[in-house]
Amino acid sequence: AALLLAFQVRLVMKAHSFIRENVPRVLSSVKEKSGTVHIPRISQYLYFLFAPTLIYRDNYPRNPTIRWGYVATKFAQVLGSLFYAYYIFVRLCIPQFRNSSQETFNLRGLVLCIFNSILPGVLILFLVFFAFLHCWLNAFAEMLRFADRMFYK
Repeated sequence: AALLLAFQVRLVMKAHSFIRENVPRVLSSVKEKSGTVHIPRISQYLYFLFAPTLIYRDNYPRNPTIRWGYVATKFAQVLGSLFYAYYIFVRLCIPQFRNSSQETFNLRGLVLCIFNSILPGVLILFLVFFAFLHCWLNAFAEMLRFADRMFYK
């Protein structure tokens, strides 16, 4: 459900940017009663939907070629990050809660269980952010030949 919600929020943000950039252009051409109204093509909108950006432009800077080795490296890093997060979860988080499920409930055991899971949880969070925000977005940016890679600014 969280993944679906994140996807929907991204689509709403992209739709807002698309409307905010194009409606003033259309309204100004209607006020001026000019014969031509610049409406974006479907291909421009579809490229914007898949490009790793939230700001709509008619044209983006593009690389001349796709570096498939770079794309494969980024997808391998995503898979490696997911496997490492799984390993951390299985080796450090699950045993804490498995031991606590066999004992009677007490507040001390719950607090110790939570505190012992904080460090692995933070490591998993960093791995997920690295896998998605760095590797996944850079791989799709390379496949779309998207040249503006200022994700972190």
